[in-house]
Amino acid sequence: MQFWPRKRSSRPFVRVRSWANEKDSKLLGFVAYKAGMVHVLGMDAGSNSLTKGEKLSVPVTVLECPQMTICGVSLYKRTNYGLNKVGQIFSKDISKEAKKSLSKLISLPNKTSDLKKLTETDFDFLRILVASNPTSTSVGSKKSKLVEIGIGGSKSDQINYITENIGKNVAVNDVFVEGGLVDIHAVTKGKGFQGVTKRYGVPLKNHKSEKGQRGIGNLGGWTPKRVDYRVAQPGKMGYHLRTEYNKQILKQGLDGSEVVPKSGFHQYGLVKNNYVLIKGSVAGPRKGAVLVTAAIRPTKKMASFSLNSVSVVN
Repeated sequence: MQFWPRKRSSRPFVRVRSWANEKDSKLLGFVAYKAGMVHVLGMDAGSNSLTKGEKLSVPVTVLECPQMTICGVSLYKRTNYGLNKVGQIFSKDISKEAKKSLSKLISLPNKTSDLKKLTETDFDFLRILVASNPTSTSVGSKKSKLVEIGIGGSKSDQINYITENIGKNVAVNDVFVEGGLVDIHAVTKGKGFQGVTKRYGVPLKNHKSEKGQRGIGNLGGWTPKRVDYRVAQPGKMGYHLRTEYNKQILKQGLDGSEVVPKSGFHQYGLVKNNYVLIKGSVAGPRKGAVLVTAAIRPTKKMASFSLNSVSVVN
């Protein structure tokens, strides 16, 4: 019952509605692609750690982060029934490749409004429309991910940021810093139709029991005369939207040659763009798109870990 309802995601990419509060006017998220895992060797610099000063081996996930294109802006106003979208402005300056990719996702308007006329009274909330660039990666997909991403700063700072950067590309180094905390939003691997032992962890029955061991003993009490929703039953497993909070960025790099095997990652290939090393695992399959966002509830007790060298394990 930790996750309820046990519902499969309606789309292969996530949707985020809440964003962190940042004083600086910058993007609060970035689209990345999961390449694989390696382990890194570094020094534990925690002041109260039992392994302080010792060299540790830590598993990390490599996320490839190709530059994103700022395509436009979505404007929202607060109403009695929640947020209401009052407008959407697209840039005239985006490249032909970005327009071609976006035309597969949405119907672009023929006319675009002038952002110079945008004032603080026109909106209560502002979201930046960005498009990922999967064609520059080894993913094999040609279709971009069009995402609305939050932005920090005051209203005037947000207007200045979008007028200066609309139509331009933004790199992951402009959004996150090494050692910082982020949240990872992803859709987990789909496992297909599974039984109750794998799906819910129901223990195996006695070896003398009838009708198999990998199942439940009964469907519940005699009354009420229905099967309770808490009774473990077989069904489709995986493909859920999940968020992991406070994942640490151990390193950001420009070239993946130092962390990727010469032959590339299995079932992925070479990392050709900027990358980040996330401490621990990340949900989703290889080549899957994940959304990395600024930590919405960062913890004060962050593990201090200084990275000395990178060692690749195939």
